[in-house]
Amino acid sequence: MNAERFFIAIITIGLLASCAPMTSHEAIQNTNMRTTTKNAKTRSDHSALAKHFEETAREMEAKVSEQKKLLEQYESEHLYGWQSHNLKSQTAALIRKYEQTARSNMKQATSHRQMALGFEENHYAIHNGRVPRARNN
Repeated sequence: MNAERFFIAIITIGLLASCAPMTSHEAIQNTNMRTTTKNAKTRSDHSALAKHFEETAREMEAKVSEQKKLLEQYESEHLYGWQSHNLKSQTAALIRKYEQTARSNMKQATSHRQMALGFEENHYAIHNGRVPRARNN
């Protein structure tokens, strides 16, 4: 009985920690990403950002998969008693959050890929942040 309560307490703490608001490190990282995104000016900048957003989307999809397995466990086993409903709803909320974040990151990646391709299609030689003027022949 005590082992079961301990197990439930550990799972509950883990779920609550995963639902916690952003840490200061994550907030700083988000600020840095916004600045980097805002300052992207070259094809390689946009390609690097697209790779970053794609990687983040893959991480979110992995978290979705992990949470879905956890949700299946909560639904199939009756070890969690009255806390089962809370665990299920918290896990479902995390799944929605991670799926939305993955979609958002994929949209950002697609946008930056298109911007990077735009640089290739236009064949502009940019010097010191300026596009040279066309010469009259």
